Amino acid sequence: MKSKILLLIFYIIFLFNSNVLSNENNKILKVGLLAPLSGPYSDIGYSLLYSLQLALEEINDKNVVIVPRDSGYKNKDKLNSAINDMRSSEIKIIIGPTTFEEFDEVKKYNDLIFISPSNINPEISNNIISIGVSLESQLISLTEFIKKQKKTKTIIMYPKNDYLELIEKKLKDLNLKNIKTFTYSPNPEVLTGEIETLTNYTQRKRNLELRKKMFEDKEDEQSLKELERLEQLYTLGNVNFDSVIIIDFGNNLKSVLTSLVYTDVSQDKVLFTTINQWFDESIFYENTIKNLYYPSVNYKEFKKYNKKYFQKFKIYPNEITILAYDALGLVYYAWKSKGEINSINDFSFKNKIKGKIGTFSFKNGKVTQELDIYKTENKKFVKF
Repeated sequence: MKSKILLLIFYIIFLFNSNVLSNENNKILKVGLLAPLSGPYSDIGYSLLYSLQLALEEINDKNVVIVPRDSGYKNKDKLNSAINDMRSSEIKIIIGPTTFEEFDEVKKYNDLIFISPSNINPEISNNIISIGVSLESQLISLTEFIKKQKKTKTIIMYPKNDYLELIEKKLKDLNLKNIKTFTYSPNPEVLTGEIETLTNYTQRKRNLELRKKMFEDKEDEQSLKELERLEQLYTLGNVNFDSVIIIDFGNNLKSVLTSLVYTDVSQDKVLFTTINQWFDESIFYENTIKNLYYPSVNYKEFKKYNKKYFQKFKIYPNEITILAYDALGLVYYAWKSKGEINSINDFSFKNKIKGKIGTFSFKNGKVTQELDIYKTENKKFVKF
């Protein structure tokens, strides 16, 4: 209850500051925040608000003001009301919306610029710039990493769920060469059978049994040693891939990893990689996998940000909030570089922009992030 009161006070202070400064000269940079400050995702909304407070402290410029408004959750009326309220306060740049579903609604406000932490669409389109850690950025980082590891037979695996069409569209747009795809059921009971088919598990198991029979009736030392070696194996023969990219997370990811190990896919020969990992320590307890690689934001900066956030607010932030933190830094950089921001074209930077989460590139109408590759090793996240 106490934390909710503090959040409310903080929100009121923000509103007060924005109103006091609303009539200042145009040396003031007013940035709106469009976030769910009510409804089932209000914790995320307030976490975004806190994150911008940290960013303001680091920027340390009294001419920068944040004006937060409640966009609710799946509430078009509240969303439009919030945007019109900010527009009447002469705010041109807004951090938000937080979900891709709201993009169509905000596109009609052509006189405003939206910097969204959504990771669905990294294109700079109309009046929206998405700076989320996109699938495109992650796949580009992973395929470059896999190539450096001299792996040539990669399979991209992803589930048959609501994101199937979106993933396939992204893969088609990227036009990745010499890479196969494999879709699987999110049902763990069905999944195991599908992975068995992918890995030719039944045949490889039969190969082992046939090989063992060749030596069972022999008593010479070489045959006995070979039989002893075969007894240590579960299957015989290699799979037809040397690396996998699993587009999944949480328990579903763990189910896929378990199935791959169950079907005796050698971790010494096959490189296991995935996406969408925010340094989730629960993966440490997935004992079946020795090394799992993935692209991600800068771990040191991420830890530093979390620590700073916790020290100030006594709670840990939602992962998405570090994107809002960088969004404000990006807006401030553009403002200081250009003197003012009039259109989305003012964010077309020739040089790369370094943020907390990584380095941004603005090329060909897209926002691409240069991500680091990390691996889980001995219950630690290690930068590769």
